[in-house]
Amino acid sequence: MALNSLNKLSGPGQAKRSGLTQYFPFLAWLTHYRRELFVGDLLAGLIVAIMLVPQGMAYALLAGLPPEIGLYASIAPLIIYGLLGTSRTLAVGPVAIVSLLVASGISPLAEPGTADYVRLALTLAFLVGMIQFSLGLIRLGFLVNFLSHPVLAGFTSAAAIVIGFSQIKHLLGYPVPRTDYFYESVLYTLGHLVSTNLVAVGIGLGSIVILVYFKHGLGRHLNRLGLNKGAIIPLAKSGPLIVVAVGTLLVWSFGLNEAGELKVVGDVPAGLPPLTGPVTDVEVWRALLPTALAISFVGYM
Repeated sequence: MALNSLNKLSGPGQAKRSGLTQYFPFLAWLTHYRRELFVGDLLAGLIVAIMLVPQGMAYALLAGLPPEIGLYASIAPLIIYGLLGTSRTLAVGPVAIVSLLVASGISPLAEPGTADYVRLALTLAFLVGMIQFSLGLIRLGFLVNFLSHPVLAGFTSAAAIVIGFSQIKHLLGYPVPRTDYFYESVLYTLGHLVSTNLVAVGIGLGSIVILVYFKHGLGRHLNRLGLNKGAIIPLAKSGPLIVVAVGTLLVWSFGLNEAGELKVVGDVPAGLPPLTGPVTDVEVWRALLPTALAISFVGYM
């Protein structure tokens, strides 16, 4: 964003501003915003906003929640962090590993997709927020110095495998029940390969090919054609958007939700949900606390 201009701040007024901007960082870049940065920021904002629609719904489904919950969860964090955050590169919003932890922590307590499940997810979010706020308040940031690179690499690699395999049921087109152990899901999937939906496999593999090409090949090809570098970057980043648009068009044009037996998101309720508070039952909090601690530490790492 426009925080590049902060590097040029100087003069006696800078020290005076530092006290207020410590609590309201947006004042630093807002008061020194450069007009030439507006077009790039606007384009970046549009791309992020558009991509959050399918991404938010996908992460909500991964967490066992209705797809519109992912849209709701993608709105407030971006606005709040844009005003109060200090990192120019941090991705804010739903993430895959947290969605998976939500599903594993709440599914034993309620049926995924039900009203009780949503209330428990809201309560879990509240607990995570309180824990992370407490960690920041008592300044436990020094703990990150004790996290070794092998631990982080092992955790992220294992999380990537679990998250990736949790989506194999959508790629193959048949349901895989939730299990307590990863190997049980693998064995179930391998034992039911005869139920594979070839239409789902075709669309899934085609989407993967498009994403890989946009990430690794399109930029080089456009550069050889002499296209403006300012246009190459947004085009190369638009792969997920193209996949969503083309996939939606194919399913709608050929009726693949019926002819190909593909599952679709369906109707998404319009507007925003009514304000709802978390569950205040102490026993519920006690049951959700281990998951809340795990999500807090994972987000912290």
